[in-house]
Amino acid sequence: MRLYSTKSPDKFVDFGEAVLRSLPADNGLYMPEHIPMLDQDFWQTWQSMNFQDIAYAVVSKMLQGAIPEDELSNIVSEALNFPAPLTSLDQQRSVLELFHGPTLAFKDFGARFMARVMSWLTRDDETTLTVLVATSGDTGGAVASAFHNVEGTRVIILYPSGKVSGLQEKQLTAVGGNITALEIDGSFDDCQRMVKAAFLNKEISKECNLTSANSINISRLVPQMLYYFEAARQFAIEGKGEPVFVIPSGNFGNLTALLFAIKMGLPVRHVVAATNINDVVPEYLRSSEYKPRPSAATISNAMDVGAPSNFARMLELYGSDWPAMASQISGYAFGDCQTREAIREVHEKYGYVIDPHGAVGYLAGEAWLDQHPEDSVVILETAHPAKFSETITEELGDKVLEIPQRLACLADEPKVSIPMIASPDALISWLADQ
Repeated sequence: MRLYSTKSPDKFVDFGEAVLRSLPADNGLYMPEHIPMLDQDFWQTWQSMNFQDIAYAVVSKMLQGAIPEDELSNIVSEALNFPAPLTSLDQQRSVLELFHGPTLAFKDFGARFMARVMSWLTRDDETTLTVLVATSGDTGGAVASAFHNVEGTRVIILYPSGKVSGLQEKQLTAVGGNITALEIDGSFDDCQRMVKAAFLNKEISKECNLTSANSINISRLVPQMLYYFEAARQFAIEGKGEPVFVIPSGNFGNLTALLFAIKMGLPVRHVVAATNINDVVPEYLRSSEYKPRPSAATISNAMDVGAPSNFARMLELYGSDWPAMASQISGYAFGDCQTREAIREVHEKYGYVIDPHGAVGYLAGEAWLDQHPEDSVVILETAHPAKFSETITEELGDKVLEIPQRLACLADEPKVSIPMIASPDALISWLADQ
C-alpha cells in the first residue's frame, strides 16, 4: 500500500511511514494511491459473516500486505472486540450504536486499531513514540484508553478549556501514567492548529518522535470504515435495501471513512452530513464555496469545528468536482434549541435516549426523509448519552439515564491538566523542555 500527500500527488510513502509520520511535511494529508474494490467472493458471503470477519476482509484488502496477515488478524480481533448494533426506531429510522467500546464513543474503533498498529510498527524501536492529539471531546478519551501504559509511548492530549463535557474531561485528565492533558485557553481549532504546527516543526517532530492520533492519521480512517459495512450488512438482512447514512460531523473523518468504504464497493444510497451551527461543509455543498471560520461552542461539542481537516481528503476523492460531491452528499445544520427539541422528540416518540450529536443526526435524517419519503436512514449515535448527562438531564429529567460504571467511577477522580495559552509557540516550547 502506497500513499501520497494531497499537496504532492507524485511523491509516495508506505503505510508504516504514513502512520508514524501522520502529517506530510508539506502540510497535506496522506491518501491511498489506490482504493481497491472488494471482489465478488466477499459480496457473496458478507451477510453471513460476523463483524470481525468482515473487518479483517476489508482491512486486508485495503492495506494490501502492509502488515502480515496473521498480525493483522490479531490486531483486528483485539481492537474490535465489541459490537456495533443497529437499533430500529421504526421501519425507516435506525440508529447505529457506536458507543459499546471501552470509552463509550465511536473513536474507540479507530484508537484501538491505531494503538495496535503503531505498537507493531515500532516493535523494534528503542525511542519513545510521542502521540500528539487534539480533541473536541471523545477522541482524547479513546486515545488515552487505547494507549494507556503502552510500552514505548507517551500521549499528549490538547483540549479546549471549558468546551468538553465534565465526564469527557475526566476521561482525559484522570488517566495518569503515560497520558498528559494540556488544557488550552481556546477552541478545538486552536488545539488542532497547535498540533499541526508541532508536526511541521522538523526539529521538534524529530526530537520528540511525534505521531498523531487525530483523523489526520490514515490509520484512524481505515478502521472507521468497518462499522459501515457491519451496519449495511444488518440493514440488508432486514430487507431494507441500501441505507442512507446520516453522520454527525465535526472534523469529517467519520464521513471520509464512509467515502472510502463506498469506493471499495459498499452499497449506499446517499450520504447525509449533519452539523451544528459550525456548518462550513453543508454551506459548501449548497453553494460550492468553502469558507472556514472560527468555531462556535454548542452542546454537541465534538462537532465544534470551523476548519475540518478532512475536507481536503473529501476534495481529493472527488477531484475537487463540486457537482459530483454535492450529488452524493447532502448537508444539514441545526442549532442548540433544535437539538434539545430533538432529544425530547426521540424519547417521546420512540422511548430512546439519544445524545446531542445523535440528535443533530436525527434532525438531518428527518430533513432527508421529508424530501425522500421512500428512503430509510441509519443515524450514527457516536457517543453514549451519559457522556452528556447535564444536557440529557435538563431535557429528560434525572430518571431516564443510567451512568455506566466505567464513567461513574471517574466522577470523583481528580482532574490533572496543564494550562496553556492557545499558541503554537507555547506548545513547541513546552515540548522542547520535556
